[in-house]
Amino acid sequence: MASHPIYQFYAELDDYEPKIWRRFQVTDNITVARLGYIIQVLFEMTASHLMTIEVPQDENYNAYLRTRYPDLPSDDSLFHHDETIYRYEIMDEDLETFDDPHRNVRIVDAAETKLHNTVYHPNDRLRLNYDFGDNWWVSVILEKIFEDKELPGSELPRVVEGAGFGIVEDAGGVGGLEDLAKAFKKKKGAEYKQFSEWLGVKEFDMTAFDLDDMNFRLKKIPRIYKQCYEDRLYPTQKSIDLIERKYLQKKL
Repeated sequence: MASHPIYQFYAELDDYEPKIWRRFQVTDNITVARLGYIIQVLFEMTASHLMTIEVPQDENYNAYLRTRYPDLPSDDSLFHHDETIYRYEIMDEDLETFDDPHRNVRIVDAAETKLHNTVYHPNDRLRLNYDFGDNWWVSVILEKIFEDKELPGSELPRVVEGAGFGIVEDAGGVGGLEDLAKAFKKKKGAEYKQFSEWLGVKEFDMTAFDLDDMNFRLKKIPRIYKQCYEDRLYPTQKSIDLIERKYLQKKL
């Protein structure tokens, strides 16, 4: 049985239409890093770039206070104004320390911090940033916290709803993803030929989402991403085949 409280999140890829989103559940005792790996799997990210998770904890706490105490003064006199962003990263001594002159950012070790010490209340928010070149952002909200003594712990993490495919690595961010979707919808022209040759496919459906397949992947791939980020291990060919869905070709 699931012996820990369960967090249900709603996650959505920023700035893309039609919306690409997931509703998923995890136990509250996973690390922030593992949450990042789970989100990567959910949005077709392959752990081939850096990632970080940002949590506006002061903003979250202020929102919680407003919900809990709606009669508090409207002038914000009782609320925190620090607006510190907690930036959860996989620590690497070979990388330069992140610095943002425009925001008050505190760096925290994602692999050493539990999720329940990061977000606490329904409506708390966080954002995952992946591939600082293409600059993908996924906005995430904690919808509810609950317990389910009948649910086997082995069933988590799990996705319960979703829509849309996810990102395409190195597509050039949201703008490139939009161009790719338009090209495959049109199925002709120079852009279609370019994308088709690059991906090695003639058909590509950006609206596709297979719930069963995604849950299968959630049980296997996050541990591979942990090895990549935390253990600095290059994935084996077997792991690469799994990430690239070679198992689907065997079923044909």
